[in-house]
This record gives sequence, C-alpha cells and structure tokens, in this order.
Amino acid sequence: MTQSALDALHVKVHGAAVRTLHERGLTWVSFDPIPDLRCEIDFGIRKHPDLGLLSGTVRGVRHVHAHRDSGDGNDDFSFHLNISGLSTVTGRGGETTLREGDAMLLSYSAGRTITRPALVDHRVVRLLRASLRPLVRHIDDAVLRPIPRGTATLNLLKGYVDALFDDPILTMPHLRQLFVTQLCDLVALTLGATRDAAAAAEGRGVRAARLRAIKTDIDANLAHGELSLAAVARRQSISDSYIRKLFEGEETSFSEFVLTRRLLRAHRLLLDPRRVDQSIASIAFEAGFGDLSYFNRTFKRFYGATPSEIRVR
Repeated sequence: MTQSALDALHVKVHGAAVRTLHERGLTWVSFDPIPDLRCEIDFGIRKHPDLGLLSGTVRGVRHVHAHRDSGDGNDDFSFHLNISGLSTVTGRGGETTLREGDAMLLSYSAGRTITRPALVDHRVVRLLRASLRPLVRHIDDAVLRPIPRGTATLNLLKGYVDALFDDPILTMPHLRQLFVTQLCDLVALTLGATRDAAAAAEGRGVRAARLRAIKTDIDANLAHGELSLAAVARRQSISDSYIRKLFEGEETSFSEFVLTRRLLRAHRLLLDPRRVDQSIASIAFEAGFGDLSYFNRTFKRFYGATPSEIRVR
C-alpha cells in the first residue's frame, strides 16, 4: 500500500491479505477471498469526512455487509459504477448481476453481499446521507435497484469521478464541498432527482462535469491540427452553442482555451530534458500548431520570451 501527497491510498494485495484491509482501516468494507479462485485487489481510494472515492479493480473476492441500524452513525450511501466485468449483488428482494456499464446505489445501513469472481473494474462514490437524501424522492427505495448502462448521466458521472480522483483540490475542505455538491447532483439525476434538484443540477453538477469532459477531450486531441469545436461537440453529443456558453461562463472561448493548452504543452516539452535534441518545429507540431511562425509569435506573446530562450533557461 502506498499513499501520495494527494492523500489517495493505493491498495494492492492478493490472496488472504485482502481480509486485513478493513481491520487496518484502509477500506470502508471487508473482503474475503473466494476459494479456489485468483484473488487480488488493485485500486486507489480517497477517504474524506464528507466524500469517498474509489477507482480500480478486484477479482476473486466476496464482500458480505450485514444489516446495520442507522443509529450506529453509518448510514452513508455509496454509488457503484460497474465499468467492466460482472458483479453479483444479493440483498433484499433477491440477486442482481451488474454488467458492463451498470450501476447501483447502496446504503451502509442495508445488508448485501457482492461477489466478483472474475476481474471487475469499478468506481465508487461515497456520499453522506444528509448531502444526497434531500435531492432524491424516496431515496431508500432506490437502494439495491440496478441502473442499466446508457442512463444519460452515468458516463458523465464516471468521467467526472476519474477527472477528480487525482485533483489535489480535494484535500481542501472548503473547496471540496463544491465537488461534493456536484457529485450529488449527478448521482441524484441518475436516481431520479426532485424537480428543484434537477433544475439546480443542470446549472451546477452537469455543467461542471460537461466542462471537465470537454477539456479532457481537448487535451487528448491537442496534437490534431484540425481540432475543432464541431468535432468536440460531436464526440460529446452536445451542441456547438452549448460548448460556447460553457466557456463564456469562464470568461474565455473554445479557441482561446485550445491555444492556451497548446502553448502550455509546448512549454512543457521545451523544458523536458528528454527532448533536448528535438527541434522546436517538431515540438510545435506535436503540440498541435500547424504554422511555425504563428507558434513563435503567440508563444512569445504568452511567455514574454521565444521558444529558444525558454529552452536555454
């Protein structure tokens, strides 16, 4: 087990060692190996008083969680996204198999057994009951109810969890609350938010998650010289005008954001000692610039120095 400066704990164990994790306070729940199967856990987990995130894989494990009275102080909710593999959940009302892309809300005051014989990649968002309950009508009725893949906000929620997982801002309680609110928005919309909660979520959690997904898309495609607003909108299944409004809300534009990200990437490459023999033109093209003269002009305007001067420093 290792822990980073971002307070994310990396848990990687196998065999009988999985039984010790909960006893040592490393996980929220206890695990048992399934006899005669390969058993291993490899995930990252972030534990805060008001938010928990888990991301990674398990295989050959069974988790038995007994019913608890909510009076024990632990009646949080956990929202499970089954990214790949099969998770069999047994609780009140029978047994459900979560397949690729499915999800389910669990409560720490409700008993259940989760069995994962083969490799499962999953995400877990742990939220306080007090944070989530007001946003969803009859929320306890949603516990242990499978949510099929394709539900509109599931992919958005998964992408937002992945983006937030390594964000150091989560270590700051006064700022973390904003992300807790946004995650509650997305989970509530998936479960069936009240009318008021749904309206608030569109301008809050959904907006934040959409913008984060768009920025991630841009970063992944910066090297493509023809990166366009229309192409990003098509990949994100939203309109051009919606993307424009999102960036206007940050007092910038799509093109300005793309240019800034390309300049930042070029700057990083220029300072990389492994790139010392790479030409400036090659670095400019790798960052997505198609015109070397334009690159040199914008770079100097942005950094107050030419690419050659930055590299010398």
